[in-house]
Amino acid sequence: MTTTKSDELMAAYPAIDDLTSFGARVLEWFEREGRHDLPWQYHQHSSADIYAVWLSEIMLQQTQVATVLGYYERFLQRFGTVEALASADWQEIAPYWAGLGYYARARNLHAGAKQVVAFIHQNHRFPQTVDEWQAIKGVGRSTAGAIVAMGVRGFGVICDGNVKRVLARHRGITDDITKSATDAKLWTLATALTPRDHSGKYAQAMMDLGATICTRTKPKCERCPVSKDCIAHKHGSQHLLPIKKKAAPKPHRHSAVIRVHHQGQDLWIHRQNGGGIWDGLWCLPLLPLASDAKSGLDAQAFKETVMRAWQTDDGEDLMVSGFTELLPLMTTPTASLRHTLTHFHWHLYLLTWVVDETSVQNINQMLDAMGVEYQWHTGTDLAKPVAMTKLVTKTNSRSD
Repeated sequence: MTTTKSDELMAAYPAIDDLTSFGARVLEWFEREGRHDLPWQYHQHSSADIYAVWLSEIMLQQTQVATVLGYYERFLQRFGTVEALASADWQEIAPYWAGLGYYARARNLHAGAKQVVAFIHQNHRFPQTVDEWQAIKGVGRSTAGAIVAMGVRGFGVICDGNVKRVLARHRGITDDITKSATDAKLWTLATALTPRDHSGKYAQAMMDLGATICTRTKPKCERCPVSKDCIAHKHGSQHLLPIKKKAAPKPHRHSAVIRVHHQGQDLWIHRQNGGGIWDGLWCLPLLPLASDAKSGLDAQAFKETVMRAWQTDDGEDLMVSGFTELLPLMTTPTASLRHTLTHFHWHLYLLTWVVDETSVQNINQMLDAMGVEYQWHTGTDLAKPVAMTKLVTKTNSRSD
């Protein structure tokens, strides 16, 4: 026998009043306790900036609101329209995303802006529907629903991580939410619960509910507007839901970070690697280390590993080869950290050389010959990765 969406709803909400009142309860709570002062919110205005809503949705993916606020304002000041973003070069955009992480989001946003501008030229309007937005680079189903609901002011449904957590707990869903069947069930519930007339405000309310009340750990059930019919709350199983299959462990990589210091300034390289890690940002040079260790290297292991790397010249990276020729071997890091990226954990070890004017001239000559863009700089106000800032700050604080 085939199970229909109607059957699933009846099973999830046998009391029809619970189904029909869910949205009203969430909206009433949002009016009282929700966040109403975020710069990308337009639920209190007669119209919305679709581009700004889209930008905020991309920035907020896997990033907390407090972190996004400053980046959002600066980004909009520089790229105030989708046309401005589409016409910019990636090297102009990268500094305004530096430190926010997950740089693929910014590259997709840039590519998507070009698509949207082409769409506007052809249709004389922004994309309006979920299908039209899902055709844009980097925009998935939930993000498209959020843009339509909060930006376009049409009917849009969101079912992101926050919403899935709320619904899985509320209906006591014990299936793995990473499975396609469970995902489809959650989308059916999310669609049925979303009010037709206020989907934008409801979307913001559900985001707030998941972010501030129905949190991953220590949910505040006593303040939740839908706790009276929440199955997880009734059975005390909030901490067990949602059930999510553990992701495969991330691999580990190791690199030495080359800090060449002269009279208060360090050597910074402008990375241009065709969309790779930290493309468009200013970085200290990197020396890859051959190690499969699942944690940071101890002093002896690091010494042996960096010695092998320093003495092995495979000719693949001419800049690294140049540094190994111009600088003496260094085997004691002045700072180290583990930096987690989307697909791997990166163990970084800072090696510091204080060099004289002759060494500076030799290094400059080498980099000029290679056509590398570089500068000697204190690092202040440079668009650089957070990991570089942390490493240098660690070293500076120890030397103070």
